[in-house]
Amino acid sequence: MEILLIIIVALLAIIAVVVLFNFLGARKTRRAEEEALHERAHGPRDPFSTADDDSVRGDPRTLKPGDLVDLRGSTFAVRGTLQLSQGGFRWTENFLDTGTGRKAWISVEDDPDLEVVLWHELTGVTLTPGPATLELDGHRYVSDESGGADFTSVGTTGLTARGSMRYHDYEAGDERLSFEDFGSGWECARGEVIDRGEYRIYPTNPSPGQ
Repeated sequence: MEILLIIIVALLAIIAVVVLFNFLGARKTRRAEEEALHERAHGPRDPFSTADDDSVRGDPRTLKPGDLVDLRGSTFAVRGTLQLSQGGFRWTENFLDTGTGRKAWISVEDDPDLEVVLWHELTGVTLTPGPATLELDGHRYVSDESGGADFTSVGTTGLTARGSMRYHDYEAGDERLSFEDFGSGWECARGEVIDRGEYRIYPTNPSPGQ
C-alpha cells in the first residue's frame, strides 16, 4: 500500500512538472508572438514600402518565365527574363506576350523606390543616343543615365545566356525613352511608368529554392 502511494505521488509530481513546462512554454510562445506583432505594428519601417501591395498583387521583382501578368485588362505570359547588373545595382527586364500578337517588356528596379515601366519597341527611329535632350513625337526627353551592364538571360529573350550590353535612358515625367545595344546596334523603346494597381502577377510555379 505504501509503495502504491509512493508511485501515485511520483506520477502526480511528473504530471505537475509536465503541466508547468507546457504552461511556461505556451506563455513564452505567446509573449514572442505579442512582441513580433508589436514590432510589426509599431517598429521602425519604411513608410513607402510596397510589401503590403506585393503580398496581394504579387512581387514584380520575382517575375520569371511562365508567370502570368494581368495588365490593363489583358493577360500576358512572361516568356523570358533578363537579369542585369552594373556594379552593385541590379534590375530585370521581362518579355511579355499575350499569344495573340501583342508583345511588350516590363522593367523592374529599386532605385531606391520600386519603379515598374511598360515598354514597347520602336522601329524606324533615326535618333541616336548621346545628346542631353532628344525629341520624339512632340515629346522632349532629357538624358537620365547611361552605361554598360552584364546580363543573364532565362527563357525566350532572343539573346544568349550571358553577355554584356550598353544603354542610354531618357525621361520626360513618367515617360521613358531607352536605347540598348546588345552587340548588334542600338535598339529603341518607349516606356511609361505604371502604377501598382494597374497590374497583378500570378506565379505559375515556385522559384528555385522556394
